[in-house]
Amino acid sequence: MRVVTLPAHNPGPYTGEGTNTYFLPGTVPTLIDAGVGELRHLDEVGAAVEACGAAGLAQVLVTHGHVDHAGGVPALAARWPAARVAKFPDAERDTNHPAPWAPVADDQVIEAGDTQLWAIHTPGHAPDHLCFLEPRSGLLFAGDLVVNGGTVMIPASHGGNLAQYLDSLRRVLELQPRRILPGHGAPIDQPAALLRGYITHRLARERQIVDVLAAGPTTIPAIVGRVYGGVVEGVRGAAAESVLAHLHKLRDEGRATLDGDAWSMVG
Repeated sequence: MRVVTLPAHNPGPYTGEGTNTYFLPGTVPTLIDAGVGELRHLDEVGAAVEACGAAGLAQVLVTHGHVDHAGGVPALAARWPAARVAKFPDAERDTNHPAPWAPVADDQVIEAGDTQLWAIHTPGHAPDHLCFLEPRSGLLFAGDLVVNGGTVMIPASHGGNLAQYLDSLRRVLELQPRRILPGHGAPIDQPAALLRGYITHRLARERQIVDVLAAGPTTIPAIVGRVYGGVVEGVRGAAAESVLAHLHKLRDEGRATLDGDAWSMVG
């Protein structure tokens, strides 16, 4: 299976060196994730299409609707108007990146490149998040499910859900991918160890937050200060979102409650 990694050229505090997009040459030239519309990215996609002898880009598969993965859809559609643009439907967010979206369903098999991809709905980081598995090679295009050498933010204020995210990690772990190509950072060659580590990390973070709440009602900034004491100012907002995601999970389980801006344990 041939895969060409094409960086989206959008480095930043939340994207690291930038978003990875992946081009699959073949009968159905396919781009996984759309980047942000950066001209260099569009030109590199065009060069990859030309190098494989295709008449044009046939398909764009978007892992989820966050701007660093879907923001480039209008620019791609303008350059290759015949390309099919597809993702898991999300009526609340799909209007952020106007396109004639084709729906992708959980467990759908999609022709891409010279192979087939299995679409797996993996909500948590975003409600519409998909991974794409090539079953023969065990290669998983994981979007923002995981990242090599770091953790993934669960934006609880914008559709993130920690309980769903843990379920998605477990589902992918059961599929036993052999290699993961993430939306950010380097490839992951030991997926099982990383996925188990992610689950363990989240459960350990939950225990830390429960310990803080056990001392009495407190606010999210206070929890961030206790649990993420060394976090730099630029990503403090991400830490607060992660704490909120944990608190929502505890609330939904009947273990925590909110009074004003103070959270406390139940019972």
